[in-house]
Amino acid sequence: MKTPRAVPATDQPSPPQDEATTGPPRPRGLRHNTRWLMVFLCFLGMTVNYVDRATISISLPYMTDDLHIGPEWQGVILSMFFVTYALGQLPAGALIDRYGEKRMFAIGGLIWSLVTVGTGFVRGIGSLLFARLALGAGEAPAYPSCAKSVSRWFPVRERALANSVWDNGARAGTAVAAPVVTALIAWQGWRMAFWVTGGVALLWVALWLKAYREPSARGGLSAEERAYVMAGGARLEEHPAEKTAAPEPAEKTATREEPAVRWRDLFRHRTVWGMMIGFFCLNYVIYFFITWFPSYLVDARGFDLLKLGFYGALPGIVAIAGSLLGGWTSDTLLRRGWSVTRARKTCLVCGMLFSSVIAFAVLVPSAMWALALLSVSYASLAFSAASVASLPADVAPTPRHVASLGGIQNFASNLAGVLGSTTTGLLLGFFHHSFVAPLMLSGALCIVGALTYGLVIKRVEPLRLSAA
Repeated sequence: MKTPRAVPATDQPSPPQDEATTGPPRPRGLRHNTRWLMVFLCFLGMTVNYVDRATISISLPYMTDDLHIGPEWQGVILSMFFVTYALGQLPAGALIDRYGEKRMFAIGGLIWSLVTVGTGFVRGIGSLLFARLALGAGEAPAYPSCAKSVSRWFPVRERALANSVWDNGARAGTAVAAPVVTALIAWQGWRMAFWVTGGVALLWVALWLKAYREPSARGGLSAEERAYVMAGGARLEEHPAEKTAAPEPAEKTATREEPAVRWRDLFRHRTVWGMMIGFFCLNYVIYFFITWFPSYLVDARGFDLLKLGFYGALPGIVAIAGSLLGGWTSDTLLRRGWSVTRARKTCLVCGMLFSSVIAFAVLVPSAMWALALLSVSYASLAFSAASVASLPADVAPTPRHVASLGGIQNFASNLAGVLGSTTTGLLLGFFHHSFVAPLMLSGALCIVGALTYGLVIKRVEPLRLSAA
């Protein structure tokens, strides 16, 4: 006999999707828009996060002589970060759901900042590989922490735009890293680049701990803002440390039926696998820009250090606009009456299809035309990414599973970092340093991602979990 499915009393049931996209008017004034300050702090964190991870990509061509790194080791060094970063997503998501995004993001930030500073002291391949593994572990809580924060602070109809804001930290960090890191290398060498970027990360940790607040804490949501976000479907559960309610009577808890929603139960759903495969394809291409893109400009297009610092920032800058456009488009479609499923999938599929133009970059003789195509591809990926970041909150069966789902899909996406960095290195070696095969493969995976989001994910709605 099956136990009837019930929603735990400590969790808020998701409102129907038509109710989640309507509600009370948006509150006016800074005091009633604290949620935007919180997402800006997440944006700063992701910006610093990506500057620190991009420092190795920009510095690597200038580290090879000092550390005696051959070409066969470069792909391995770049991929080591993604081993611990991908594996760390699974426990990070569960820990964030349990202990909160503020605590876990700060712990991760402290680890990755110290590791970045330490990378400036490495003396060989062994210590550099260890530093890359440690950096991946430290940066693992970043993505699910930001996704969790937005799910708690924002209604459904603002969720994609809010997610595009913090997710743009990836583009901003990549864009900022190119001129800043190259300037530091030109000034005092690659070691100074790691010391400075790691020090900036320590400053962000202090700011995060000082300024970020829980929605229910003093200085968090005002009464007007709370009413607005809750009516709009914010996943506003309270963490254990915030709860002050007295325990329920024994006779009530004994009769209430609650399903035991286990973390591994999430993998039973087709939607979750669609999220994983689609994000794998998207991130495979994004991580080309984070890892091999500087080498592509130097080796395939003949850019010197000055050109690399200037032109290398352009795709990231264009992608920032693409991300904001993606978030605005998804939320606008919801406000115009589209279902969450239709709005999210339209943005996901269209963005992935347009991003496949990366494959045409190998066909144009001009470096500027290639750079333009790569910029369009990156912007299209960012357009989709705003909706990707919203999926965990959209489909989580309860608010306590948002970060777990964010960690699961980010785990799959960062396997692409491991495979992509290594595969690109192997293809370059096999095809005599030609980037034709790597870019053609990236374009093909963009098409696969579009098909996955369009066909594997049927509906974007809270997963239905039942006890056995």
